Amino acid sequence: MAWEHQDFALFIGLDVGKSEHHATALTHTGEKVYDKPLPNDETRLRELFTALTSDHGPALVVVDQPATIGALPVAVAQATDAIEVAYLPGLTMRRMADLHAGSAKTDARDAFIIAETARTMPAALRSIAVSDEQVAELAVLAGFDDDLLGQMTATRNRLRGLLTQIHPALERAVGPHLHQIGVLDALVTWPTPQRLKTAGRGHVRNRIKKHNPRLAERVTEDIFSALDAQTVVVAGTEAAATIVPILAQQLQDLTRQRAGVLAQVEALVEAHPLHRS
Repeated sequence: MAWEHQDFALFIGLDVGKSEHHATALTHTGEKVYDKPLPNDETRLRELFTALTSDHGPALVVVDQPATIGALPVAVAQATDAIEVAYLPGLTMRRMADLHAGSAKTDARDAFIIAETARTMPAALRSIAVSDEQVAELAVLAGFDDDLLGQMTATRNRLRGLLTQIHPALERAVGPHLHQIGVLDALVTWPTPQRLKTAGRGHVRNRIKKHNPRLAERVTEDIFSALDAQTVVVAGTEAAATIVPILAQQLQDLTRQRAGVLAQVEALVEAHPLHRS
């Protein structure tokens, strides 16, 4: 969001703290009309914002931390008429501090730097409100993630049902781990009990270990204990040799797709100013 200098009569910088903030208010010309600490209290914050806008006109309130300890002043400012809210990113704040005389870090100095930056360099500020574009992107990604999750659940249930039909003990061994890429990879490679037996412990363990090293030993032992528990070949096992790898591959693909979507969601959330860093 772009702020126009002429839209505001005041530029209020807030250096936020756990129990107390420091507020500095500057006019268009840089005149300091307020420079005091104030408690982290809704009533006092509201009184200050209301008084300043009543006396001077619309204000732009700028904080250095919009989340955690800055959440209350942001919420109060957003609920106050004639006020818009922005934040000054930490890196920009440090650069601006280097341009001002003095090296001592004080709340009053930081509040003044925030207000002065808002007055003279509004383009350096960032919006606290989530943009319409961000909301739309998150909605699309979240909706697609729901679809992927539904497909994964259905595919996993079909795979577990098929394994239960041909080898219940094997299903009990691998069923709880069908969200693990390594286990799915083993089923794609050796989709029947007989093929797993023929491959042997070492090959199965190494295949799982490529993706799930901490899980490989235990799951491999569970698989081969299960294989020893059933000696008969159930009717339909050969047909399962066609279907099991297809379902396992689908689960692999869906798992990777969902991880990619979640990474995009996390990137959008982390880019938002209210994200806790």
